Amino acid sequence: QLPRFIHGNRQSLIRNLAQLTHERCHKFEDTFYHLEPNIKETPGGLRDYQLLCWLSRIQNPGAAAASPPGPFPDLEPARRFLFSLRCFLHFASGRDNNLLSFDAQEAAAEFTGKPGAAEWMREYFRHARDIYRASTRSLEAGDARSGTLFSSFRDWRSRLSNAEFTVLRERLYFKSPQQIEQDPMLALRCVEFVARHGIRLSQDAERRITAQLPGLSRYFSQRRPVWPAIAEIFSLPYLDRALSAMHETGMLNAVFPEQQQIECLVIRDFYHRYTVDEHTLMTIRILLGLRKSTLKGARVYAELLSELDNPATLYFALLYHDVGKGTPGEGHVDVSVRLCDAAMERMEMPAPDREMVRFLIDSHLALSDTMNSRDLEDPRTIELLAHRLQTVERLKALTLLTYGDISAVNPEVMTPWRRSQLWRLYLLAYNELTRELDAERIEPRPADSPEKAAFLQGFPTRYLRTHGEKEIETHLALEKAAAGKGVAVRLEKLEDAYRVTLVAQDRPFLFASIAGTLSSFGMNILKAEAFANRRGTVLDTFCFADPNRTLELNPEEADSLIAKLERVVLGKADVVQLLQNRPKPVLPSKGAKLAPSLWFDSEASATATLIHLVAQDRPGLLYDTVSAMSSEGCNIEVVLIDTEAHKAIDVFYITWQGSKLDAQRQERLRNRLLQVL
Repeated sequence: QLPRFIHGNRQSLIRNLAQLTHERCHKFEDTFYHLEPNIKETPGGLRDYQLLCWLSRIQNPGAAAASPPGPFPDLEPARRFLFSLRCFLHFASGRDNNLLSFDAQEAAAEFTGKPGAAEWMREYFRHARDIYRASTRSLEAGDARSGTLFSSFRDWRSRLSNAEFTVLRERLYFKSPQQIEQDPMLALRCVEFVARHGIRLSQDAERRITAQLPGLSRYFSQRRPVWPAIAEIFSLPYLDRALSAMHETGMLNAVFPEQQQIECLVIRDFYHRYTVDEHTLMTIRILLGLRKSTLKGARVYAELLSELDNPATLYFALLYHDVGKGTPGEGHVDVSVRLCDAAMERMEMPAPDREMVRFLIDSHLALSDTMNSRDLEDPRTIELLAHRLQTVERLKALTLLTYGDISAVNPEVMTPWRRSQLWRLYLLAYNELTRELDAERIEPRPADSPEKAAFLQGFPTRYLRTHGEKEIETHLALEKAAAGKGVAVRLEKLEDAYRVTLVAQDRPFLFASIAGTLSSFGMNILKAEAFANRRGTVLDTFCFADPNRTLELNPEEADSLIAKLERVVLGKADVVQLLQNRPKPVLPSKGAKLAPSLWFDSEASATATLIHLVAQDRPGLLYDTVSAMSSEGCNIEVVLIDTEAHKAIDVFYITWQGSKLDAQRQERLRNRLLQVL
């Protein structure tokens, strides 16, 4: 009965398989380029190979009752690779485990005698790509044979056909494919058609382009005036589909040969989720999707994108911003600039466009570094950044590049906090470049009352720049409340984080105690600042994220946190004991151990010494480091905290008796911090 059932329900079976497949692939962002893939469920894995088998049975129902169809000859190496790998994973873990973790990659590479896990993973990705492409094409072929009303309705798009291309059932065909050999620009015009209309290549068109790759490589490797055609493609709304089509057919490496260095390249930093080539394409995909994004706070970036005079240079810079990662042993930014220079020379890009692209690649880490490791309220920080940017147009393009670059690391990196901080940095730099800084706010304010004057006396002028009148009144009220019991705490929910403000009399290790208490509750501190007035009142503010949603899901925990902070500040609770009770995080890999690094900077700020710290993240790290600073008599003005996977990247603005640290004190503090780390 099975052959008759399949024959009678062929199209509904195909549609259901298609729906299941799309839902599964969407969970993995529709890409097989994951650094830690599930070899069964991820696109290009065993589920996709099973899909091919099912489609073969459905299209040949007579064979379904007898035995599975014979193997697919072209996919036999990929099938054997995945089957062997799954056996290895199950045997190594002693259970049904299909996650190819970093540890498993190292073990598999060692077991198979490969020189390293990163190179072995490139082999995995190539096999996964073969299966993914075959399953996608087979699914589309089955859909193309469908006689549904929807399939017929789609044919209205065939009116887009022209003298060179035919559109049939949402797929693009060459009318005279043999002309590609005589006119390689025909392949580029095909890509332009995809970028303009969003029509995907047919299997026949993909096959025709792939067959001509040697000739296309020879043609585009020579110096030719092809930038106008490239710029047109990079200015169209479906650029991401065009680049994906070029990537799938191999044409991307033919037109931009420098991209070969990052094809399936794995950078195992436990932070990036995708291979370098997929990360590159995703940056462009994310920016193009801004206009339709529903993310809160993304609208301003979409408006910024619409203001660009020449978006083609931005997208071209994104295409080349990480190509240098394929050259180990050198700084990837310098290598990327060098490789891009050669490409721009080859395609005869005009000098102004070259200058913009070169700047964007050379500075593509500038905003993220400033955002994560500089106090945005320090005028010197914004002044130095504006000096590097020079023009508003550069600022706009670099802000968008940074947004795309951060967002494409992995889906969880561009948090609401980072999104708002990047936008705030953009506004500050924009004001500096257009000379519209509100300088009046940083000058001493007249006293509204003797009480308020006494509260403000001794605070640095940056306090008036970072807090409005309403906040100052709130802080004054907290000081009054603290006069009675020695401490006052205010906890509030921000749009994208939480903020706790604490007022108490100054004492040693106060800042460290607050940081340790927040850490003991599992909070991730994003930024912190400390102020002290002439009468010894300390005002500490901590912005933090609640990754486990403890305060949201358990409202009573907010009172518990406030009470614990008060007890620690008053010396009634031991913060060291609190930190010991917090479970330690599990490292992502045995190779994830990170050696700490530490350096001092006395030039970035006019009033403080900056301490840059990169170390293995762990509970209580901030508490331990600021305790060491306090024990050396240092004042902690501002703390900027960032975390990449298991790596903590912290920056401290430090003073000693109101001034920068001298060389002798820096050396003593350096030794003390390295001991702690």
